Amino acid sequence: MSVTTAWLEDEARRLLSFGAAAALPDGGAAYLDEFGVPDLTQGIQAWITCRTVHSFALGHLLGVSGANEVAKAALAGLWGQGAVLRDTEHGGWFNVVSADGTPDPTADKLAYDHAFVMLAGASATIAGIEGGAELLTEACAVYLEKFWDDAAGRPIDTWNADFTKADPYRGLNSTMHSIEALLTVANAVPAKEAPAWLDRAERSASFVVDLAAAHNGRLPEHFGPDWVADLELNKDRPGDRFKPYGATPGHGFEWARLLLHLEAALASPMVDPAETTGSPSVILRERSESQNPAPLPLSATTFASVPCAQNDVRGELLPTAIALFDRAVADAWAADGADGFAYTTGWDGIPVVRARMHWVVCEAIATAHVLHERTGEQRFADWYERFVEYAKKYLLDQEHGSWHHELDSDNRPAATVWPGKPDIYHALQCVLIPRLPLFPMLPAAMAAGSLLPAASFCASVSESLAPAPDAPTLGSATSLRSAQNDAFI
Repeated sequence: MSVTTAWLEDEARRLLSFGAAAALPDGGAAYLDEFGVPDLTQGIQAWITCRTVHSFALGHLLGVSGANEVAKAALAGLWGQGAVLRDTEHGGWFNVVSADGTPDPTADKLAYDHAFVMLAGASATIAGIEGGAELLTEACAVYLEKFWDDAAGRPIDTWNADFTKADPYRGLNSTMHSIEALLTVANAVPAKEAPAWLDRAERSASFVVDLAAAHNGRLPEHFGPDWVADLELNKDRPGDRFKPYGATPGHGFEWARLLLHLEAALASPMVDPAETTGSPSVILRERSESQNPAPLPLSATTFASVPCAQNDVRGELLPTAIALFDRAVADAWAADGADGFAYTTGWDGIPVVRARMHWVVCEAIATAHVLHERTGEQRFADWYERFVEYAKKYLLDQEHGSWHHELDSDNRPAATVWPGKPDIYHALQCVLIPRLPLFPMLPAAMAAGSLLPAASFCASVSESLAPAPDAPTLGSATSLRSAQNDAFI
């Protein structure tokens, strides 16, 4: 493959360098504009803050100087004295607060946000970021008490501000990010607790397996309280940021990848619940440090040897992942003659919103890679390279940093749905996933030393986590905050 680990390494560090300015001196993380300057008109948003914690926890595990400080600064907006996003009166976390930390007392509490709070807590815990373990404990408690619907096996999407009234809307987007969080939490909690978190993820995934089969690989996103799909929601405003009308091919890719992570987690014999001395990530790290090699990506042969009950959803995860990938490519790639993915399609597969979002390409890159690793089929490797080349040609902003978050149908930078470059989460993950096994999830795999080294790196665990020679660093906390303060003037 022409996509080298050295390029993936360099791009990860370039993204982290751009995203460092998001960390705010009084806690939380800012939405970034196209130049990487905090856009305080957007307020301090929970999902941006959580994804910044997660991204820079990964950066810390990558060995990037200053990443720990960025993660700590963002996490301070979620946990600890004066955490601006934490609702100390009613519990949980605010969706957004103003730049001065004032919350909207009427704003809803969202499962989407709280899934990311769990992800932030789990990643910070695994990376050893101060406050991570405490955040994880509270985030899990709030999620299980308020959002997880055990009868449905999926989350309640939205509550009012004081958690007294649940909205009837149910959403697949918050379910998807919940699965990402559940899988990562399973790596961060004590090993004896991990199976319960994996079970929740598996129950949610089984619903998506059925949906994909029922809707020819085009996943409905919006549902009523009984989880009956509302296929017409937002037809009058199809470009909604979080609830677009129709099918979202990018989510097809993202679901496909998460199903493969889940399959690997359920098949993996790496961590026995009887090993209760620490979390799975700690156990894996200890094994790595004791000269037991970190596990390689599980092969098709390994999966084939895992027994499944006749009607067990586990046997459907790979076929569903392939079907979702193939549908997303068939419907959305170059659908109007130009390379790139249409953002949304109707239920007939015809594009509705034709703008190209960077995150869709990021998920396509990551999913093509893991499907190739999982199946060995060359076509997935070919798509992986094609998607990376598209990103290099149109999305990477070599002048101002990061990736353009939105392009028009002619692949020119645009800002109709996503102005600026809000965060680095999707792009960072897509350049790390090709260097990692499917299980455990990203932070635990990196903590265990499973990251494939860049060409200039030694394969040993200790050296693979050290900064590369002459690599850009994020600077000290003092210089970081000074630069931020200059940006606020």
